[in-house]
Amino acid sequence: MVTYSEQPPSRVLLADDQRLLRHSLAIIIDTSPDLVVVGQAEDGIQAVEMARRLSPDIVLMDIRMPGQDGIVATKEISACPDLAGTRILVLSMFELDEYVYGALRAGASGFLLKDTEPDELIAAVRRTHAGESLFAPAILTRLIEHYVTTPPHRSPRRPAELTQREIEILTFVGRGLSNTEIAETLTISIKTVKTHISRLLSKLAARDRAQLVITAYDLGLVVPRT
Repeated sequence: MVTYSEQPPSRVLLADDQRLLRHSLAIIIDTSPDLVVVGQAEDGIQAVEMARRLSPDIVLMDIRMPGQDGIVATKEISACPDLAGTRILVLSMFELDEYVYGALRAGASGFLLKDTEPDELIAAVRRTHAGESLFAPAILTRLIEHYVTTPPHRSPRRPAELTQREIEILTFVGRGLSNTEIAETLTISIKTVKTHISRLLSKLAARDRAQLVITAYDLGLVVPRT
């Protein structure tokens, strides 16, 4: 059995203009043997520069920072080919922060609340590094339902490269269903669901599950509740 100590630690970059918060986050993260803070940035410009120089696995990114904000920094990091393996978690004061959706569109993998419990923070960083969704699907669904505006009579469309089964999977992902729930609904194995999701990520050039949810809304497969 492989333990955390037998694996290289996940490298974390902190980006927040509040020095005390950065210090607190660093203490929490560095207490875990499988995580290590490799840098601390105080604004978006510094975050991008340090990300390019340090190639972290995870960036904990604040949104509201002086100068260049977290959304612009997230977009620049996500667009950098050399940082394709870097995932970004947005730090927000509020669960429905008006900037969070913009950050997701810019390439963030999800978001954390700044009052997240230490053990939940550690678990979130680990899950994100492993390629999982940071937050419960219901939270992401509620967020997007709150901020995405979709014309009331918009007809769903299907990209030519997607099969009917892939459209079904994408629709369920957009509704916030887990892999297990999708498998049960379609009467297929979880392994098959994971295979379809991997293909969706590849075909849609999506970084993670969060962006698949956004795509489902963009295509009109899932319509926000009013």
